[in-house]
Amino acid sequence: MSDPLIIAGRSFASRLVVGTGKYPSHAVMQAAHVASGTAMVTVAVRRVDLSATGAESLLSWIDTTKIFLLPNTAACYTADEAIRTARLAREAGLSNWVKLEVIGDERTLFPDNEELLVATKVLVAEGFVVLPYTNDDPVVCRKLQDAGAAAVMPLGAPIGSGLGIQNPNALSIIKEQARVPVIVDAGVGTASDAAVAMELGADGVLMNTAIAGARDPELMAAAMKHAVDAGRLAYLAGRIERRRYATASSPLTGVVGKA
Repeated sequence: MSDPLIIAGRSFASRLVVGTGKYPSHAVMQAAHVASGTAMVTVAVRRVDLSATGAESLLSWIDTTKIFLLPNTAACYTADEAIRTARLAREAGLSNWVKLEVIGDERTLFPDNEELLVATKVLVAEGFVVLPYTNDDPVVCRKLQDAGAAAVMPLGAPIGSGLGIQNPNALSIIKEQARVPVIVDAGVGTASDAAVAMELGADGVLMNTAIAGARDPELMAAAMKHAVDAGRLAYLAGRIERRRYATASSPLTGVVGKA
């Protein structure tokens, strides 16, 4: 906890947020969560049977004494749908936190930022801690902050694409302007993508498909844990300046044969 992720005054020991969908089984999901070291997982409210019990219940495979549940409004296409889904999650006892998604296009799964902004304002007014998923657009991210979002979650690439960070300059600008944590959400395909996001200054990375869809989800989860940690350390350390030509690692002073 020497360098925790802090959102809305709450500390999280890990900067890696993991999903709960697409795993071959609940047991594989649970093993991946442990390997990732995550302290927060997302749960798609509209895709989970909240009435299920025992081993059939997804929630029974998540150790909520160690992992915080973040309800997700995945599959919502209007502000009204997302607002009602967030309220359902709170009434069901999941959380008053919400990863807010309002999708604008079924094929690309890009967000509808107009509807997203409307939903953010309503839910913040109702006491929710809102973490909106949005485009890598500095203007939209600023508007979401102004609306009361506790963090902003710009995409790195389309959901589930595995393309990696497509617009590093935009993410850098978003981070530079941010007054709240910036969590890169979507598009990560492998460990190097996660490290790049963190090296750009992201406060955290959220992923699901990159782990759940890997040949070995548990092993990939461990790789992502180390990548996020390494990227964070590299960002804090400060990379060297890029130069066009070589620079000797050792000083030339006192070199034999040099005048």
